[in-house]
Amino acid sequence: MNETAKIRILSVDDHPLLREGIATVIRSQDDMELIAEASNSKEAVQLFRQLRPDVTLMDLRLPDMSGVDAMSAIRAEFSDARIIILTTFEGDAEAQRALKAGARGYLLKSMPPKDLLEAIRQVHAGKKRIPPAIAAHLAEHMSDESLSAREVEVLRHVAGGNRNRDIAELLFISEETVKIHVKHIMEKLGASDRTQAVAIAVRRGIIQL
Repeated sequence: MNETAKIRILSVDDHPLLREGIATVIRSQDDMELIAEASNSKEAVQLFRQLRPDVTLMDLRLPDMSGVDAMSAIRAEFSDARIIILTTFEGDAEAQRALKAGARGYLLKSMPPKDLLEAIRQVHAGKKRIPPAIAAHLAEHMSDESLSAREVEVLRHVAGGNRNRDIAELLFISEETVKIHVKHIMEKLGASDRTQAVAIAVRRGIIQL
């Protein structure tokens, strides 16, 4: 295969070991070329501008901002950017956020290398790639009413161990309003108490601890 036809890939991950693993997998392929690596979002955006890769592999959790935010920044300038989010998290809320922001793929780091290569080829060809397990999670919660920005904020404070009174003071709202928010949060998440609400929200990637 001639040089020009190779899929040019940018890899973004803050773990050197993972970047090394991805690099090894890509370099073993005749039709792919790893053109650059970045360890944070800022580098990723700069390198994308400079090199315009065909496919970008983006870690979900980066030290300076989330992979989804980095992807949004890239796509604001280059709307046709083909970006695959790579993550260890199966939460449907994070997958939904990533796909809404324009990710062409959402893959788990635990998958076999051949699946990653297949996904890169598919995304390069203009298709989308979401593993069945994540697609099932997404479908399961598709009809759920999502939490409002304020409810997510309240839930983060609940997760931080704050009582209603503390949350009311922090957010400049009445304690009664906090109680209503907490009630709605529990209803929407199908939780029986505050602790369970936090556990469900963390598992689904709605909040991070």
